[in-house]
Amino acid sequence: MSIFDLIIIDPRKIALEDVFFSDANKAILEQVIKEHRHIDALRQYELPVDNKILLHGQSGCGKTTTAKAIAAALGKSIVILNLSTLVSSKLGETSHNLKTVFDKAIRDKAVLFLDEFDQIGKLRSTDDHDSGEMRRLVNTLLQLVDYFPQDSMLVCATNFYDLIDPALLRRFQLKLKYELPGQEMLDLYYEKKLERFPEHLRNLPRKYDISYAEAEDYINTTMKGRIIQELETAALELASA
Repeated sequence: MSIFDLIIIDPRKIALEDVFFSDANKAILEQVIKEHRHIDALRQYELPVDNKILLHGQSGCGKTTTAKAIAAALGKSIVILNLSTLVSSKLGETSHNLKTVFDKAIRDKAVLFLDEFDQIGKLRSTDDHDSGEMRRLVNTLLQLVDYFPQDSMLVCATNFYDLIDPALLRRFQLKLKYELPGQEMLDLYYEKKLERFPEHLRNLPRKYDISYAEAEDYINTTMKGRIIQELETAALELASA
């Protein structure tokens, strides 16, 4: 299998205003997008733009969606790679494949989104198996991050922040934490997701203390059941008429 078989090029556009996250994260991301839109003006004053972002925290709370929204806002393509699919038994091969992915993102001036970042970025001192090779792999990643150009964007995501090597953490100008949404945010999310359905189907019991992804799955499952039930009921009534 080629490394390019593991890369996802997602053409779907997600608007930043359609992403649900904290006001603090939203303000930070809006500032980053403004910086990149005015990158040439800032360069005149030798001001660097922030282009390395680490998203960490609860699964299903919008990290992948955020990366896609950043790409859409900047009019860039997005290159998505789940690092758990990249790691090979031959760590030297993994280093080569990782460099190939970075080269593609740089060539396309794209947003590079690395999911499950802890798969490679974990603490070098805690890896017992093939520790020397793993340290070299992390060193390769450090070099790739250091030389990542400002006209591209690197976004990495992890659910295990504490496993990331401190040297790597220092490379990210921005580190945004994603937590389970509260009731108010989930209510807004329910309203947004339900608005496309007929009004008589929208009144469903709402679940809380769950992630956005779990809420979406719950909505989809419930609405599919209701729509199918309506269709079957209508078909029975028509047959018996």
